Formats: sequence, C-alpha cells, structure tokens
Amino acid sequence: MIHLPLVRQGPLRALGVRLLMATSLVLLAVGVIYIDRDGYRDVNEDGLTLLDCFYYAVVSLSTTGYGDITPETQSARLVNVLFITPARVLFLIILVGTTLEVLTDQYRKGLRVSRWRRKLKDHVIICGYGTKGRAAVAALLETGYDKARIVIVENREVGVRQAAASGFVVIEGDATRSSVLNEADVKNAKSVIIATDRDESSVLITLTVRQLTAGQVRIIAAVREQENAALLKQSGAHHVIVSSSTAGRLLGLTTTAPPLIDVVEDLLTPGQGMALAMRSAERAEVGRNPRELPTLVVALIRRGKVLPLGGEQIVTIETGDLLVYIRDDESVPSGVSF
Repeated sequence: MIHLPLVRQGPLRALGVRLLMATSLVLLAVGVIYIDRDGYRDVNEDGLTLLDCFYYAVVSLSTTGYGDITPETQSARLVNVLFITPARVLFLIILVGTTLEVLTDQYRKGLRVSRWRRKLKDHVIICGYGTKGRAAVAALLETGYDKARIVIVENREVGVRQAAASGFVVIEGDATRSSVLNEADVKNAKSVIIATDRDESSVLITLTVRQLTAGQVRIIAAVREQENAALLKQSGAHHVIVSSSTAGRLLGLTTTAPPLIDVVEDLLTPGQGMALAMRSAERAEVGRNPRELPTLVVALIRRGKVLPLGGEQIVTIETGDLLVYIRDDESVPSGVSF
C-alpha cells in the first residue's frame, strides 16, 4: 500500500463531519416540529409524539413524504416553507457530498499515485524507518536531497505513521518481498539503503534487490554484527556499515584518545564546525598534487577506488577524480556533504 503525504483533510474525518452535520440538522428539525406539534395532523388523529416528530423530520428531509403527517395550521405550513424545505435541500447536499467523497477518493488517490510515479526517477529507497533509517534520511536532507525523491519502505504501523507525518512517500509492506520493492520502483532507483533492525532481513532484502535490478542499483546496508558483513557483500551489497564494530571503535577512542572522538563527532554533526564533503576535480587542478590545494583534501577517489595520499608516492589529480575534503560546515557547501 502506498501512503502519499497528506495534503488535505482525511476522508474518515470528512465523513465524520458530514455525518455530524446531517444528524444535527435532523435533531434541529425534530425540535422545531415538536414545538409546533399542535399545528400538524396525524392520520390517527391522536396528536404527534416525540417519536412522530422524529419520523416526520426524517421522511421530510429525505424527500420520502408519505403524507400520513401533514402541516395543518398556517404557522406549521410557514415553518415548512421557511425551515423544513431549505433543511431538506441542505440535507440532500450533505448526502450527495458524502457520496461523491467516497466515490472519488480512490480516483483522486490513483491520480496522485500516477503523477508521483511519472515524476519518480533516480530516487533513494530507505528500507526501514527506525533509528538508522531516520538518521539516513536526515543525512540525505542535510545534503540538499529532494524529499520527493526519498521513498520509505516500512512494515511497522508506527514507522509508517511517522514517515507519512514527516511528508515522505511510504510503501507499507515487507521489503523482502519483490512486489513491495516493485511498488517503490526499485529498478529505476538510484540507490537502496537497508536500515532494518535484523541482519537476516538485511540479507534477504539485499538478495531481492540484486535479483530485481541485476546489480544495477547501488545497495548500502547496515548490519549489527561484523560476521554478517561478508555475507551481505556476497549477497550484492556495494557498501556495508557494521554498527556494532563502528560503535566499539568509537568507544575505544574515547578511552585511549578522547580528543579524537570530539573531532569525529564534529565531522559527523551537521550544521556546526567541520564536515566532510566531496566534489569533482576542476580542470585547473588536473596534474597537481592534492596536498597543494587550498582546501584540505583527505582522500582521492578514482574510478570508484580510494587512493592513499600518504607515504612517499606522489599522487596527482586526473580528469574525473573526486576530491574528499574537509570544509567549514557553517559555510555554503560547494560539493556533496557526507
């Protein structure tokens, strides 16, 4: 099931409001008729009870009009002209509006889904909207990634509600199923981020994505245990993040070298201090040593491989290289932040 961001009042709430309006109108008509009940004639000639007033109000507002209860006095007829007849029209408008709301809601939703699919291209699919999934989404948004190009796949009701409330398109279902990933248009995706809470689910999702995309879509997966990282690589994941070992190394740094953890946190915390960024090499930089550039380059990526900048070997920049550098995060980014 596809959950698009809400842009209007929910159908259940709209139906509830219309039902409340219709009930209020009936009760108001009953009260007016009951006050002037002596001006109405019943075929039984025994006067109108409260139940008779309810009956007359309902059959009158619904335009049924059996004629067994009729206004007899001038005042009762005047009330029918000035109140009952307009109330009947308003009651019909409420009924017709409610019917149209029910009939057209699915049609409108279908149109929105069709428009969304036509515009969807090079999007990122996030499998799992837990702690890791929300952090991955936040990182994408911080780099200026368009929210409309992020699709969440989540099977937990809480996660679905949270993602939809945040304005994301959500595919409700199990990401290990091919039909669910096809709903997210995985074949045309730019990348798939797997951020589930269970390593076995991550492996199954990786295998399913690789089967559906023939390895053409980049897969980034997170696992809890180091021993499962190799299995994910074999399953088709291009990048694997081991949360437990990464957290362990950071804990070790806080003990042996506390200032280093402050630097790492500064690099990973957006909006303040330093941040890692990546950009393409400019024409004027080709042939130069990365160490000679004004910006602090920490890595050079060439044809998908990271080239070491340390040691005695001199590395020069070539056309098509990507430069990973440290920038001031308070300034306007000139590349892609990490």
